[in-house]
Amino acid sequence: MKRALISVSDKTGIVEFAEKISELGYEIISTGGTAKALEYAGIKVINISDVTGFPECLDGRVKTLHPNIHAGLLAIRSSEEHMKQIKELNIDTIDLVVVNLYPFKETILKDNVELEEAIENIDIGGPTMLRAAAKNYRDVIVIVDPKDYKMVLTELNKGDLSEATRFYLSSKVFEHTASYDTLIANYFRKQRGDDGFPDTLSLTFEKVQEMRYGENPHQKAAFYKEIGKNVGCLSSAVQVHGKELSFNNINDTNGALELLKEFDEPTVVACKHANPCGVASGETIYDAYINAYNADPVSIFGGIVVANREIDKETAQEMNKIFIEIVVAPSYSKEALDVLRQKKNIRILQLDNISAKLPKGSYDLKKVAGGLLIQEVDSLLLPDEELKLVTKREPTKEEMEDLLFAWKVVKYAKSNGIAIAKNKQSLGIGPGQVNRIWACKQAIDHCKEHIGEEVLKGAVMASDAFFPFPDCVEEAAKAGITAIIQPGGSIRDEESIEACDKYGITMVFTNMRHFKH
Repeated sequence: MKRALISVSDKTGIVEFAEKISELGYEIISTGGTAKALEYAGIKVINISDVTGFPECLDGRVKTLHPNIHAGLLAIRSSEEHMKQIKELNIDTIDLVVVNLYPFKETILKDNVELEEAIENIDIGGPTMLRAAAKNYRDVIVIVDPKDYKMVLTELNKGDLSEATRFYLSSKVFEHTASYDTLIANYFRKQRGDDGFPDTLSLTFEKVQEMRYGENPHQKAAFYKEIGKNVGCLSSAVQVHGKELSFNNINDTNGALELLKEFDEPTVVACKHANPCGVASGETIYDAYINAYNADPVSIFGGIVVANREIDKETAQEMNKIFIEIVVAPSYSKEALDVLRQKKNIRILQLDNISAKLPKGSYDLKKVAGGLLIQEVDSLLLPDEELKLVTKREPTKEEMEDLLFAWKVVKYAKSNGIAIAKNKQSLGIGPGQVNRIWACKQAIDHCKEHIGEEVLKGAVMASDAFFPFPDCVEEAAKAGITAIIQPGGSIRDEESIEACDKYGITMVFTNMRHFKH
């Protein structure tokens, strides 16, 4: 008679599965709560202690760690020596293992969980049995995921599992145990307060969905989320309308959300291809949206709009005047949802705690051929020291407010980046140019073309890195810009400072750059 060992924390579908394999002639060995659940359903079960000849002990910490179990799993059936040894030792083989592990992930995601509770939910025997069975997959069927019960039963009803299916189930085990161990290792690192970079890096993510395609239709793609309390992250948003998000939708929306988190006042960020194209703050979210739209009424078409306040009916009506791919907000009034849902192709996402910052120790990862670049998330806006005034004229209160606004915007524009703003509204953004003067001219020309040349009078400019030449100051002066914020640090800083003084422009240094590649 073939034997199956069943020991599961997640009991979804286990009774039905056990009933079916019993009908197929499997004798069932089980442990603890699983054994009770099966016996309650009327399924005959052999207790693990009857197989090991040893009682469960240490509050259940030791149940299956015994040669009678692991020799039964690891014996190679085609090996005469193996089979001779287990016969001499009076050990029976185990042909099917169904195990899923103590809920470590669910435990550490609870509020205020204590370290000791987390430790007690680290499974030892489960991973050991899974790995043993997976190593010997040609002889032992191993199931770690309840979703695979149906597939296994279908093949067993036809006689036996194919080697391809057995290998698939085996590889799934090692993926699962690797993720499980990674969760534990990373949790322990956090408990130690270790924010450094480990000598070996293990990360684990859960698949949210497969994408229709990646950046382009010929590229396959999927969306994974970090395991943890992803407060304020796109992976925790609830989609309330529209077709599923694409690869580019997610990437672009994430860029918009990163910028939005810099603002406390009612703010709207419009984004296109992961670059901000219109940003504005206002007394109300309606005011912010109108100004963000007017900042770039061309680029916002087909773009992403994110807001840090509830969307009301009036704002939704304005949004519906153009085609917007995605709207993300912490909430929507019922009337606003009724309006927005009139557009068939718009995707509406609700994201609670939309302004929540990423926790300390969060990583930014960039894949390169043959390797991975990892850095801390660029969570700072300004250094601890005060801004350094380097020109004769000081900024006015209004200019200073706009300088800080523009600095937030340029932080999230691809480098080389320039942002021009006035009255907490972006007027022109020059992102991703191969030299700074092109970015500067692009931002100025955009404002002249789409908003009006006169608006530039009294506007401010932000640069994500220092000016290597005074040419950007010259362009700013010609446009009527009166204040500049930039990191400083060029060997030609003095030339830019002299140019500012010549034209009466005030300039402050941040002593911090924000390259974004």
